[in-house]
Amino acid sequence: MGEYVKVAKTSEIDDQCAKCVEVGGRNIALFNLGGEFYAIDDLCTHEEGPLSEGYVENGEVECPWHAARFDIKTGKALCEPAYEDQPKFNVRVVGDDVEVEV
Repeated sequence: MGEYVKVAKTSEIDDQCAKCVEVGGRNIALFNLGGEFYAIDDLCTHEEGPLSEGYVENGEVECPWHAARFDIKTGKALCEPAYEDQPKFNVRVVGDDVEVEV
């Protein structure tokens, strides 16, 4: 079991938006979906595009480079050109702090 690390305040990420955070030398895309926070690896499994800069809609993020889509809650790859799922991270909110388990 990992340890939770504070990465952001809830107010820093608007609904249906993302922020790239660095945890343990790794870039993680942190998403706010209706006040619930989720985290997956920030680098697309296709060509390492920054998912935190992607388009968010209906619980999915679209890579800004080649339009691969991923389920934000599970990290599952949803369409080509990505075939590999994204690693996902446990997230918890303590007060107004968002923490990711690494």
